Amino acid sequence: MTYKNEFQTSIEKPEIFWEQKAKDITWFTFPEKILSKNENGFYRWFEGGKLNTSYLCLDYHVENGRAEQIALIYDSPVTNTIQKFTYQELKNKVALFAGLLASKGVTKGDTVIIYMPMIPEAVIAMLACARLGAIHSVVFGGFAAHELAIRIDDAKPKLILSASCGIEFDRVIPYKPLIDAALMEAEFEPDFHIVLQRPMKLAELESEKEIDWNQALLSVEPHSYVPVDAHDPLYLLYTSGTTGKPKGIIRDNGGHAVAMKYSLTSVYDTHAGEVFWAASDIGWAVGHSYIVYAPLISGCTTILFEGKPIRTPDAGTFWRIIEQHRVKTFFTAPTAIRAIKKEDSEGKLFANYDLSSLKYLFLAGERCDPSTYEWVKDLLQVPVIDHWWQTESGSPMLANMAGLGLKTVKPGSSSTPVPGYDIQIMGEDGQILDTHQEGYVVIKLPLGPGCLPSLWKDDERFQKSYLSRFEGYYLTGDGGYKDEENYFYIMGRVDDVINVSGHRLSTGEMEEIVAADPAVAECAVVGIADKLRGQRPVALVVLKDGKDISQAEIEKQLIQSVRDKIGAVAYFKSAILVKRLPKTRSGKILRKIIRNIADGVHFEIPSTIDDPKILDEIREVLRENKIGSEFDDG
Repeated sequence: MTYKNEFQTSIEKPEIFWEQKAKDITWFTFPEKILSKNENGFYRWFEGGKLNTSYLCLDYHVENGRAEQIALIYDSPVTNTIQKFTYQELKNKVALFAGLLASKGVTKGDTVIIYMPMIPEAVIAMLACARLGAIHSVVFGGFAAHELAIRIDDAKPKLILSASCGIEFDRVIPYKPLIDAALMEAEFEPDFHIVLQRPMKLAELESEKEIDWNQALLSVEPHSYVPVDAHDPLYLLYTSGTTGKPKGIIRDNGGHAVAMKYSLTSVYDTHAGEVFWAASDIGWAVGHSYIVYAPLISGCTTILFEGKPIRTPDAGTFWRIIEQHRVKTFFTAPTAIRAIKKEDSEGKLFANYDLSSLKYLFLAGERCDPSTYEWVKDLLQVPVIDHWWQTESGSPMLANMAGLGLKTVKPGSSSTPVPGYDIQIMGEDGQILDTHQEGYVVIKLPLGPGCLPSLWKDDERFQKSYLSRFEGYYLTGDGGYKDEENYFYIMGRVDDVINVSGHRLSTGEMEEIVAADPAVAECAVVGIADKLRGQRPVALVVLKDGKDISQAEIEKQLIQSVRDKIGAVAYFKSAILVKRLPKTRSGKILRKIIRNIADGVHFEIPSTIDDPKILDEIREVLRENKIGSEFDDG
């Protein structure tokens, strides 16, 4: 089928379309209804279907000739370790760990929190929970104790699974003190805490509730898979919300499995026996979908990477992994490419590797500015595909679909809607906007399979956050526009649109212009309060290594560039040099925090921040340059 036919069928006849896709996975009982509504009026997929996600990921492939194929490659430059697991070996380990969970009272519908680094046991734990029908909630390893406590009280886990430590570059981070502090703060108390001892830092187990992972495995038996309903939750993943309390995104078993199988083949053009690598973390949606579930459901080889794009040991580590493991499809975030570009702008390290296996690079997680796109495309000489999705969706909603035949790439665009997603641009008044008019990115209901059916134990917040703004539509929270060929341009969160003297302007567009300067490695443009104009843009700029240019010179260049491309209406007057930008551990720039610092607005330091000390650096640089509310005299 062509993209046009697939998309048209998915919108006009969604039940027929998704029934066909549901037949691509193995059900114990095929669904009675493809699309239905529950008592709250929320859409649900595949009612009456029974399946098991762990079975689809492991047992199915063992039974169908892939027992000796490599399922998982663990590549850890921080510990100088490479391990490979066949589908048979991974199935055996998962079944045994499921036996351990069951021996501690975990049954279908229970929740389990997984607080671990990027090691094979984390994947084993996820799949073991799925095997029992238990709901896993992965919390990013190294999260602050307070944030972990909030998640413990919300998820109410039967068990916590952790490792004794994680590793950031060459720094060992003990996990047990963080978990102990979280358990002290939390009101809810899990039954047990099972700890995997890593040799870099052993944890002291001090009570009967604290169990040594490997010791406990010696006395249990493997456990088979438990059939679950399509609507039963597979996992719970927390994402930030506007209230400060994280939102518990639910992923159901049935819709998720269908979406994973469909997206890996149709979006990523990756099939059984091929090697897929998502350089993300299992603490984020990308890690769940495209490190663990989609590749394994599809019979691929997936890579679990414990390291960073730079300094583990250098900016060539991504290229080494692609060469060594013969990766066909690579998925990472633009911020990772920018980090490599900053360290190795001329591609000298890249020249040391043979990347002939690589067919595609996919980018997501944030907007990919055209200059980063052009740099990596010229370097790799393969299609570079920027696509867009959210934690809430679990899989792409906009993409140039490699499996259905690549279309023209338009730098700055995430391409056209994925089948199942009727995406529109809507104005404040709820009217659908014409091409090249910027507004809210919304999706006509129903959303595709695999999207969140609701929030964990909070249907009211789900309705209010996503469904109440425009009746019959899901509010993505992003702004953008589309062109005549239905290519969409996601310009960032709707609060990244600034109002300068009554003109609505996109900081994303200004970032593109700033990032295109040959001296700029990375940048963030934010709108700060201005008494006279409402807001005005300020750029924070990181220079490429070896670029010798003063702040006055780069500022003059960038002001002229923005004036040339947008006009004086942008009132772009300030470009400040910084050594680094504040980011989450997954690489997203914390633009709102920068704006809050400049505007003197109180904020909570996000638990996802890579290094909190950077906020003091930003505050000092802004003060030195007299940027912010205290210097705004109108």
